[in-house]
Amino acid sequence: MEKFNSQIEVKNDGLYTPIVREWSLEKYQLVGSYCDIFTNGMKFKWDQLVYIDLFAGAGHATIKESNKTYLNSAFTAMSIPVPFTKYILCEKNEKRFDALSDRVKRDFSHLNVELIKGDSNKNVQKVINAIPPFKRGNTLLPFCFVDPYSLNLNFSTIRALGSTLMDFLILKALHMDANRNIETYLKDKNTKIADYLGKSNWRELLEEDSSYKKNFVKFLADQYQEQMYQIGYQKTKYMHHIRSNQKNLPLYYLAFFSKNPRGIDFFKKIQGYVKPQLKLDL
Repeated sequence: MEKFNSQIEVKNDGLYTPIVREWSLEKYQLVGSYCDIFTNGMKFKWDQLVYIDLFAGAGHATIKESNKTYLNSAFTAMSIPVPFTKYILCEKNEKRFDALSDRVKRDFSHLNVELIKGDSNKNVQKVINAIPPFKRGNTLLPFCFVDPYSLNLNFSTIRALGSTLMDFLILKALHMDANRNIETYLKDKNTKIADYLGKSNWRELLEEDSSYKKNFVKFLADQYQEQMYQIGYQKTKYMHHIRSNQKNLPLYYLAFFSKNPRGIDFFKKIQGYVKPQLKLDL
C-alpha cells in the first residue's frame, strides 16, 4: 500500500482559520496515517466505518512558524484514498463551526458528513445517535479522535462512546494543562481531574503512592489507562509524545486505545511514518 501524504497544504480561502504551532503537523500526520491504514485494512470486513471527531476545529489551520495553511486532523481524515462511510464532526466554538460547515459543503459534499455544534461532553448522546445502528447485515466499526485543548474531556463521555466496539486516539494535555495547573486542580472544590478521570477519589489515590507526588503526569496517565481497562480496552500502552520544536519541551501525548489486538497492530505499523517513535512508557 502506497504511503498516504497526511500533511496536506492548502491555500488561504478567506474563511476563519485558527493559528496553531508547527508541532500540530505531527498530529495531522499521525491521525491521517492511522485513518488510512484503518480504512484500507477494514473496508472488506465491516459494512460501515465511522470517523468521529469530538473537537473538529475549522477544517484548516495555519502554522504560526511558517504561515502555511494545512488541512487539520478532521479534513485529513476526510481526504484519505479509502474514505470512511460516515464522518461525525463536533465543534463548540461558533467561528470554527461556521468555517467548518462552509468548508465541508464546499469541499466534501461527496462524503456522508454530520456536523454537531456544541460541547461534546454535553452532546455525547447526539453523537451516539448519529452513529448508524449496529445490527446483523449492517456491521459497524467506529474510530474516534479526541483533540481537546486542555483536560476539558470528561471520562463519562469516553465511557458512553466506548460502550460499543470503538477505537480511540485521545490527546492528553498532561503537560500543557495538568502539570501547569496542578496547584489549582489540587484544591478541594476543583472538579477538573475528577471529571477528567471519572474518579472522585483521585486525591486519595494520589496520596496512597508517594512516587506519584513527584510525577503528576504519570499518575494521570496510569489512572486513565486503568479506567480504559475497566471499560474493556487493552492494558497495553501506546502513546505518542509531542514535544515543542525549539526547546524540545514535553507538550502532550496522543494515546491510542482499542478493544481488539488488530487495532494495536495497525497503530504499530504507522510507527515508522511519524518521528519521534510513537511508543512511550510512562
